Amino acid sequence: MSSLRELIYSPEKASGEAISKVESHTPKIEVPEEVKAGEPFTVKISVGPHPNKVEHSIRWIELYFAEDGRTFNPVMISRVFFSPEYAEPEVVLKISVKKAGTLIALGYCNLHGLWEGSKYIKVTQ
Repeated sequence: MSSLRELIYSPEKASGEAISKVESHTPKIEVPEEVKAGEPFTVKISVGPHPNKVEHSIRWIELYFAEDGRTFNPVMISRVFFSPEYAEPEVVLKISVKKAGTLIALGYCNLHGLWEGSKYIKVTQ
């Protein structure tokens, strides 16, 4: 059996049929390139364009933070569930961090599995 890590798709790891799903399934993270330590900032995560039907939809998005120099990473920040046909796969969060690191978003499509997107953020004092 594969480990969960091997089952998560990303633009860098996609091959075969998954290559055609990269644009519509990879979570996109919008965040400032640099933030101030401890000050809240906005993170927007979206998936798509993607169908939003019961038979094919994004069911949830999770956000993690892998802090530079932290022994045990990542820290789970949030999980948001979406009801097909009612909620679009987009979430806006206000978070704060003390050190630089990588935001990692996971999105789950009920037909095409787990997809990962990431974005590194710098932190100033």
